[in-house]
Amino acid sequence: MSLRVFILAGEPSGDRLGGALMAGLKQLEPGIQFDGIGDALMAEQGLVSRFPMEELSVMGLAEVLPKYRHLKRRIRETADAVLETRPDVLITIDSPDFSLRVARLVKAHSSIRTVHYVAPSVWAWRPKRAEKMAEVIDHVLALLPFEPPYMEAAGMDCDFVGHPVVAERQATEAEIDAFRSDFGLGDAPYVLALPGSRRSEVSRLAPEFGQALMQFSVKHPDYRIVVPAAAPVAGLVQEALLDWPKGTVMIDPNRYKPDRAKSFKRAAFASASLALAASGTVSLELAAARTPMVIAYKFQWLTWQIMKRMALIDTVTLVNLVSDSRVVPECLGPDCTPANIAGRLAALAVNAGDQLEAMELTMQRLGQGVDEPGLRAARAVLGRLPGN
Repeated sequence: MSLRVFILAGEPSGDRLGGALMAGLKQLEPGIQFDGIGDALMAEQGLVSRFPMEELSVMGLAEVLPKYRHLKRRIRETADAVLETRPDVLITIDSPDFSLRVARLVKAHSSIRTVHYVAPSVWAWRPKRAEKMAEVIDHVLALLPFEPPYMEAAGMDCDFVGHPVVAERQATEAEIDAFRSDFGLGDAPYVLALPGSRRSEVSRLAPEFGQALMQFSVKHPDYRIVVPAAAPVAGLVQEALLDWPKGTVMIDPNRYKPDRAKSFKRAAFASASLALAASGTVSLELAAARTPMVIAYKFQWLTWQIMKRMALIDTVTLVNLVSDSRVVPECLGPDCTPANIAGRLAALAVNAGDQLEAMELTMQRLGQGVDEPGLRAARAVLGRLPGN
């Protein structure tokens, strides 16, 4: 009898993880059957989503309140579907506000095995989340190599399966040449500026980034500035660039077909001399492209005060954490000033050797050079099922 998997994702990043995991499961277990919720990449692997994944994308955000009743109904519907179909395993992917509520309802009425893909960052803050999660989750698939002990200590099985960044395609020389030619960059060195993908981030960071790059450009006039904007905030970024150094190049993905926009972004990351980026997983994308970086982030005052008191780590940059170094400079909170950022960029322009070594080590530790994360995740799921 073929293996039956109920799998659900609630946002685009989860759909990517789910699609790769499903591909791995199909490779290892021909005839496997899928049910659940996902988007285009999971559909490519054969999933017929029970309802559009977009309905769940507001979970955890301010927009949740007006849709609370609808989302609560979807949680119940999903849990009922799992209980009715009795799959061999329920796999939930990230989106804990939705995923763990479904898992809790399922566990309350069955012994169906539950697997959650992406460990909560209990190593950074709120460590009690692992214990709460262990009430409803049997097995965790972790993206970072230092996460399994935290999950195991709370009573769950856990496997490090690699980070998806190691499987992302990198730019070819032809793509880089085409990008530089299309945007008139020639052979000029440039700073890649990444002020965030949310409107709130861009509003807070773009002015600071612009002033910092103005100061940097005074002493480094040969450097250009390139900004690959995120599609939802491209208009806001365009407005902000009025106060940035003249000649700044913006890549607006909304102007191109998806494949070409992705090609430009890959090339922009790979060909940059330096990067100035908002805090987040973008640091791993830069590490994959071997682009030295400065990380900066400006928080609201209250958020910063809470973070200072609750944080369990002394760096927010994953490259620093995974490589067990502190070579990526950070300008956070009150230190996120134009003068500080410009100074860090200037120092990096002189010497980036330590960062390059740390980025190489980071990619190795995240699973580069071995089986892709989706296949490793599939192997971990199957290997922990009862009877295997």
